[in-house]
Amino acid sequence: QVQLVESGGGSVQAGASLRLSCAASGRTSRSYTVAWFRQFPGKEREFVAAISWGGGTTEYNDYVKGRFTISRDNAKNMVSLQMNSLKPEDTAVYYCAARFAIGIGERVRWTNEYAYWGQGTQVTVSS
Repeated sequence: QVQLVESGGGSVQAGASLRLSCAASGRTSRSYTVAWFRQFPGKEREFVAAISWGGGTTEYNDYVKGRFTISRDNAKNMVSLQMNSLKPEDTAVYYCAARFAIGIGERVRWTNEYAYWGQGTQVTVSS
C-alpha cells in the first residue's frame, strides 16, 4: 500500500507557473506508474499526465502538452508536475495517483486503473 500527499497548489495569475509535488510513502520499494489528474466542479476526473517507473516515458493530455512537464525522483519518492503558462481553464483540484507499474498507454488515462490517490491540491488561475 502507498500513501500519496500532494502539495504546491495555490492561486496565481494567468501566465504564471506552479510546481506540484506528490510525496509517496509506504511500499515505495515497489514499482509504480504515477499519474496526475484534475477535477473541475461537477465533472469527472480528467487525465493530465503520467510517467513510467523509470521516468523514461511520459504521456500528456493534449490540452497541457508543451506547458506541463511530469518528472520523478524515485530516490526521494517524489513525482512533480511543472505547470507553466497557466490558463484560467487550468483551475481545478489536482490529484496524483499510483498503481503497480504498467506500460504507458491508453489505460493510464483511466481513473479506475489507479488504486492509490492523494487528497488533492487546489490550483486557481485568475484572468
